[in-house]
Amino acid sequence: MRWENQSRVSKFLLLGLPIRPEQQAMFFALFLSMYLTTILGNLLIILLIRLDSHLHTPMYFFLSHLAFTDISFSSVTSPKMLMNMQTQSQSISYAGCISQVYFFLFFGDIDSFLLTSVAYDRYVAICHHLHSTTIMSQRLCFPLVIVSWVLSFASALLHTLLLARLSFCRDNTIPHFFCDLSALLKLSSSGTSTNELVFLTVGVVVITFPFVCILVSCGLIGATILRVPSTKGIRKALSTCGSHLSVVFLYYGAIVGLYFFPSSSNSNDKDVIVAILYTLVTPMLNPFIYSLRSKDMKGVLGNILNRRTFSP
Repeated sequence: MRWENQSRVSKFLLLGLPIRPEQQAMFFALFLSMYLTTILGNLLIILLIRLDSHLHTPMYFFLSHLAFTDISFSSVTSPKMLMNMQTQSQSISYAGCISQVYFFLFFGDIDSFLLTSVAYDRYVAICHHLHSTTIMSQRLCFPLVIVSWVLSFASALLHTLLLARLSFCRDNTIPHFFCDLSALLKLSSSGTSTNELVFLTVGVVVITFPFVCILVSCGLIGATILRVPSTKGIRKALSTCGSHLSVVFLYYGAIVGLYFFPSSSNSNDKDVIVAILYTLVTPMLNPFIYSLRSKDMKGVLGNILNRRTFSP
């Protein structure tokens, strides 16, 4: 009762995706396949890294955590969205909505920090190759991951506690397929100036700063490789930074566009479509871009398959 008295609503209604009824089945199959690909692809990465000692390196250490985070991040919103599409139910309880906000922010922030750690590891491996083992030791890798989890926990908890203080009296309809923080702030009948200030301030720490660090690291990697004027060097620079930057711009571009430069109230459909990019598409692409394309990962997978094939 305490939650209901404070919010004056016991549930919210999620309007879901801007899809016509006759297209529901097609998009349900599409999004279900994308979600299953995300789960299976990232689980495969975690399994391969665990099974082969050759992959117990700083890069794959970060990628294993990134894979787990991508599974969790996608699982915060996708199952509920798929269930709503299948059952035509749009409701989510108040407590469920607040919980979804917390875990969405929590795993989204960890994703941002881990992408930065991967970029820093690549910078050290290429720009400081002779000292990479010394620099990227366990004494640095473990604290980087721990700090990522602690900062993400604090950021998500702060936003959630501030959100729980707000009242929702006028409307309980969220024009989204999940409980989006910015959409909830617009629905609130209380003053949200403190929430918005914290949102922008914390956003600089968990989004803008990591994004700038990734761009700087890729720039330094490219400058280092291009000092040797050869086609091989250019190809290596594009291979090292090109795929990484494609995911980075897809992930951060969607987030910055939605939350730091929000669109007008009459373009909710566009916001929902853009949100699909970083909630479904990016977690699905990460396994293929960061791990399954690498020679080491392909070699380990090939060895395991050959072992299974020729075993009596």
